[in-house]
Amino acid sequence: MNPRTRHALEFVLDNLVWFMLLFVLVVFSIFVPNYFQLGIFANIIEASSVLGVMSIGLALVIIAGHMDLSVESVAALSAMAVGILFCSSGIGMGVQLHPEWLMVPVSLLLALAVGGLIGVFNGYLVVKVKMSAFIITLASYIWVRGLVLVISGGRSAQDLAPAIRWFGIQRLAGLPLTAWIAIACFVVFSLIMAKTPFGRHLVMIGGNETATFRAGIRVNRNLVIAFVLAGAIAGLAGWLLAIRTSGATANLGVGLLFNAFAAVVIGGVSLKGGVGTLPGVYAGVLLLSAINTAINLMGLPANFTQVIHGLLVLAAVLLDAFKQTIRQRLA
Repeated sequence: MNPRTRHALEFVLDNLVWFMLLFVLVVFSIFVPNYFQLGIFANIIEASSVLGVMSIGLALVIIAGHMDLSVESVAALSAMAVGILFCSSGIGMGVQLHPEWLMVPVSLLLALAVGGLIGVFNGYLVVKVKMSAFIITLASYIWVRGLVLVISGGRSAQDLAPAIRWFGIQRLAGLPLTAWIAIACFVVFSLIMAKTPFGRHLVMIGGNETATFRAGIRVNRNLVIAFVLAGAIAGLAGWLLAIRTSGATANLGVGLLFNAFAAVVIGGVSLKGGVGTLPGVYAGVLLLSAINTAINLMGLPANFTQVIHGLLVLAAVLLDAFKQTIRQRLA
């Protein structure tokens, strides 16, 4: 095999999910009525904003060779905290700050702090106490969701302050600012993973934690940071979720965890760790959103969504094994 062919094949393998996304968009544009519209494509990007941000934090931990099942509940708790303080109806306290724009950074910092604290808790138990990340974060998934129910009493907070809700209403180039925030997060963290020692170290840790430790890299510190980032990013997803729904409910965000896992796996991140890129994860998020949009336009039952997502995850796992086989032959 000549070098040009090898390079082209490696490019296709590295960006396979983007080719899948393009293929799906072309097929749907041809066969689904009213699909090929700029408004539909804008809706796909907008609908993927919350899931996309949540998937970033989950991907960071998985690339590092661990697991975080708590991100959905963390997002719900962050959204509820913002809703209780800054909503004016339901259980909302209707807190007002002057000038009003101060409510934006304060609510955002609150959401990040809630997520970051839970990330510290998870990271400490996993890294310092050497407990299973699966068990610890599963426990957090349960008790954090329970905490949402406790502090809300099963009720909802409604009518988010207009100064915060503005981010979900104001549009730039046809997209709400919440979508641009999600895109900016992917760009920033993609650069961090590709261009900084921290990002490269996370990949190394996921590939071989023992060898990375012996190379003099501070494995424990990087892993704790990864868990803290996953929690804080989930908090940001909760802030965006509160903006999108103009409040918070006790069951807010239910099911997002499994969609985030689907997006991460479809995006090419290996559950074994050490493999994956955030641009691929974003393509996976957009692919799920494109399929959901097509199902809605065709008027199919919502149950079809779960079936298709499950089949996509299975296909992604099979493709990952197939890509590994090809890479071994190229080596």
